[in-house]
Amino acid sequence: MDFGLADKTVLVLASSSGLGRAVAGEFLKEGASVVITGRDADRLAATSAELERVAGRRPRHLPCDITKPEDIARLVAFASEESGSVDVLVNNAGGPPAGTFDDFDDKSWIAAFELTLLSYVRAIREVLPLMKKKGWGRIVNSTSSSVREVLENLILSNTFRLGVIGLTKTLASELAPRGILVNAIGPGRFDTERIRQLDLALAKRKGLTFEEVSAESFSRIPLGRYGDPAEYGKLAVFLGSEANTYITGQTIISDGGMLRAVP
Repeated sequence: MDFGLADKTVLVLASSSGLGRAVAGEFLKEGASVVITGRDADRLAATSAELERVAGRRPRHLPCDITKPEDIARLVAFASEESGSVDVLVNNAGGPPAGTFDDFDDKSWIAAFELTLLSYVRAIREVLPLMKKKGWGRIVNSTSSSVREVLENLILSNTFRLGVIGLTKTLASELAPRGILVNAIGPGRFDTERIRQLDLALAKRKGLTFEEVSAESFSRIPLGRYGDPAEYGKLAVFLGSEANTYITGQTIISDGGMLRAVP
């Protein structure tokens, strides 16, 4: 399938590792001009080189702290330098700390809000003038399967990921007449550093081994495994491409069948 991405500029936030890195790699394979970003300049440069080896094309990269509005403005300006536009924005962010309600003060709640929701708002605000001018755009917001079924010990993520869905649904309605489609993906358990950290934390809290926690997780997933980040990347590519012409305002859960809830 031709995704029509050869002349498109794609900006992927929080893409030096994990699902963001996988998304960038899949867009590169489809011929898009990709910009990746992260806070650690050395790690970002290493990821750029690694993606070139894997995908055959090198992304551009710029360090950015997505909780800082000035960094996001600078990043979008950088991403649009070559083509004059950002055609596809993939919003992504590392998850806030695990914990229960009693674990967090106002400072923690504000930090989680800025990371998980406000960073998306700010990035969208910066790219929209470019997309509106072109009359075409795709926005893909990475969230979590918790938007359908909340996850234990993740109250900060559970709260603000739902805000992303409200943002997605509202913008989809507002922007459809301008040729801009907005969707969200809710990943379940993919084989990333974030999931390994959560499994380790759960093992420590319950007095289990890491292997026991992983096995228990596998037993709740009909496909019997964690997802390959590349599988997530392929879904993001479709939603962010010219192949997607009639899907907007939707939240697509990618979790190997783990959730039992009916939408």
